[in-house]
Amino acid sequence: MRTLFIILILAFTTSCTERNNFSKQQDQNQKIVEQYFEYFNNHNWQKMAEMYLETAEFKDPSLGEGIVKMTTAEIVAKYSELNGIFSDIQDNVIQTYASGEKNIIVEFVSRGTAPDNSKFELPICTIFTIENGKIIKDFSYFDNFEE
Repeated sequence: MRTLFIILILAFTTSCTERNNFSKQQDQNQKIVEQYFEYFNNHNWQKMAEMYLETAEFKDPSLGEGIVKMTTAEIVAKYSELNGIFSDIQDNVIQTYASGEKNIIVEFVSRGTAPDNSKFELPICTIFTIENGKIIKDFSYFDNFEE
């Protein structure tokens, strides 16, 4: 009976430790995503791009179908070009959702003004996969259909 009690205590302690480590990882990933959007809204494309693995995977309707691998320099170029078109572009995070140990799902609205002074507002959902403090995947979903 005493052995069973000790085994149960050890199992409970191990379970709590794993849960705490999982929770800490989710908190760290949440902070990474918050920093990401701060860099985005400050148009600090270099710092934002450095948050990614040297070559990260993207899925984004604006990049075509399938997964596209992009380097840090390509990420800076992509967002600099976007910023050239929409000089006041900003993302407003609506909600974040932890999904497992490596993923954070972010629901946000991107807003800006085009050179012709037309405004846009685009709801987006992005799944960030984070490993060792770096974004390794950025899978974004939005309606890219123009009428």
